[in-house]
Amino acid sequence: MKDILIGTWAWGTGANGSSMVFGSKQDPEILKQSFEEAVKLGFTNWDTAAVYGMGSCEKLLGTLIKGRDDIFISTKFFPPKKYKQGELTKSFNESMERLGRDNADLFWIHVPNNLEANIMEAVPLIKEGKIKSLGTSNVSLDHIKKAQEVLAKEGLKLGAVQNHFSLLRNDQQPIIDYCNANGIRYYAYMVLEQGALSGHYSAKNHFPLLSMRGLSFPKSKFKKIEGLLNVMRGIAEKYNIDPSQVPILWTISKGAVPIVGITKPSHAKKLAEASGITLTPEELAQIEKEASATGLRQQGTWEPQ
Repeated sequence: MKDILIGTWAWGTGANGSSMVFGSKQDPEILKQSFEEAVKLGFTNWDTAAVYGMGSCEKLLGTLIKGRDDIFISTKFFPPKKYKQGELTKSFNESMERLGRDNADLFWIHVPNNLEANIMEAVPLIKEGKIKSLGTSNVSLDHIKKAQEVLAKEGLKLGAVQNHFSLLRNDQQPIIDYCNANGIRYYAYMVLEQGALSGHYSAKNHFPLLSMRGLSFPKSKFKKIEGLLNVMRGIAEKYNIDPSQVPILWTISKGAVPIVGITKPSHAKKLAEASGITLTPEELAQIEKEASATGLRQQGTWEPQ
């Protein structure tokens, strides 16, 4: 599990930050301790984005990785609907300034708006070594093939795909299989559905109402996933791990690399405790059966499909 990408969406402040999206404010000192604990445990791959807290997340992460060359950094550019020459380059440079880096290990085009034009703008940055690997996020199979085609003409390859994939959004297997067959790393985000599948929330203890996750996953939905959460708890008890690790292990079993957000040192410890565990085919089938029985298909407002 050490190649998991550690997510920092909940770290930012302001628009698209922790309070707005998750309904809670984070303590920068606790986040620093979380980073240090995760790195100590071997989790050195970190993911952020320019729109997470509108730059505040990148800035905080930048202070933590200063002077370290062992940290893999993934960040993103969110393109507007109308293409404007230079926007991707500008966003990249601003992200690097906030992160204190000269280059990005992985740089994403966050949504497929004007995908071909934005890829072509990224090409010089790739060839200069500023972008070590280019990824596309929230994309269909057709988007992925178009990206491959555009990059191939420049003698380059698509490095990664990142889509919403979870037990409550289990429709990505054809894309995962395609990526794995073509040397493209598939990263799954929202594998815990912003905490709904962590096992620590329920219809009685649900998300803050005035938050994006509270609006997208209200009390009524928690009632629908009670059976799934009970199955997860049973499997977790068998392996002596936290229930939150069960969906992560399921994601890995499907051939995807999970992106898992952490905001406390204990979150990193839970990830480490589940390292080396492989769920049985019977357990995987049981989880999927309960997930299907919920009748839910989660989708973010930002997702094009």
